[in-house]
Amino acid sequence: MDLDAYLARIGYTGDRTPNADTLAALQRAHIYAIPFENLDPARGVVPSLALDDLMAKLVLDTTRGGYCYEHNTLYAAALRALGFKITMLAGRVLVGAKPGDLRPRTHMLLLAEAPDDSSRYITDVGFGSEGALLDPIGLFQREIDDQPRRHQLGITHGEGPLEQRILRAFLDGEWKDQYSFTVEPFYAPDFEVINYYIASSPRSPFSSRVYVCRTFPDRQLKLDARTFTVTEADGTAVKRELADDAEVRTVLAEEFGIIAPDPKS
Repeated sequence: MDLDAYLARIGYTGDRTPNADTLAALQRAHIYAIPFENLDPARGVVPSLALDDLMAKLVLDTTRGGYCYEHNTLYAAALRALGFKITMLAGRVLVGAKPGDLRPRTHMLLLAEAPDDSSRYITDVGFGSEGALLDPIGLFQREIDDQPRRHQLGITHGEGPLEQRILRAFLDGEWKDQYSFTVEPFYAPDFEVINYYIASSPRSPFSSRVYVCRTFPDRQLKLDARTFTVTEADGTAVKRELADDAEVRTVLAEEFGIIAPDPKS
């Protein structure tokens, strides 16, 4: 892990002491600097989760981003290098789920622990959505005001022996479920399998269309297939349909800072 290169990529020049303040500053810096994008799966390429490959794609190449497994694997390596204890967790995405839907655990998030701090924090830089956390939330914290967003972390008891937590975001005047998870540890080989399925299965939403998200302090940009949306901090959103693939490439370059790779040959 080239920690200096990573911190330069996200524009972080602050304190490197592994504590809650550093964690919060790093999470925002990463989210604001590196876009969420699935351009590799959308063109039939399974992204590598090897650290060297992630450094090359997300750090050394400033014109690309990645999706949750790429972001949070890289972020976890950086946090460990700084002295945090990191446990990888897997979540069930609830955005858009209908009542009774049971989705697989396909989202990677992180549980972070800092020396001399009894608290544990959920931290996540790879949820490409307007409901994504901007700041870490304590595992037993009820609610945070991560301006311009708000989040809750609820606890439910499902069929299994482990407590299930549900992250909710305040959107359009109401609390909406984002994803659920338990604190059962997942490991790199688990995510290798999940990553392969999500990138290659025809049933996966990330293999069937382009999905890109870029978050700034004052707005969020989203490209879903050919629908381009700009959402301001106050929730005001403006959408427009892009005409063709050429306009998609132009918007990716000019608005998201992404140079789209060529289709797989």
